[in-house]
Amino acid sequence: MTDISAGWSPYRAALDVWPLCERAGLGLAGEVSLPTRHAWEGALATLPGRADPVYLELSLVTFVDVAGTAALALTAQRLGHGRRLIVDRPPPSLRRALEAFWSDLPAIEVTL
Repeated sequence: MTDISAGWSPYRAALDVWPLCERAGLGLAGEVSLPTRHAWEGALATLPGRADPVYLELSLVTFVDVAGTAALALTAQRLGHGRRLIVDRPPPSLRRALEAFWSDLPAIEVTL
């Protein structure tokens, strides 16, 4: 019998979050998926109380699943009338999900 686990290491998803210094918002690195969902939603929960506009710097995020995108859309809707959430340099997965399901949400602005 062959040991299929030899040389294999388990995959561990991570998401790091920090406050931005030069503008209101957060910087993130890693991925948004089931293992990191709690950290993602916790970070998003801090955004409505921040100044307008609110920034999410995502250039170091490699992937956001559809559930993570839905949480982002819900957060943007909770910002209040006329407020904006600027998503800076998101991964392609987030851009595609926003375009497919939330393209008419004016509270989210994506910058590349």
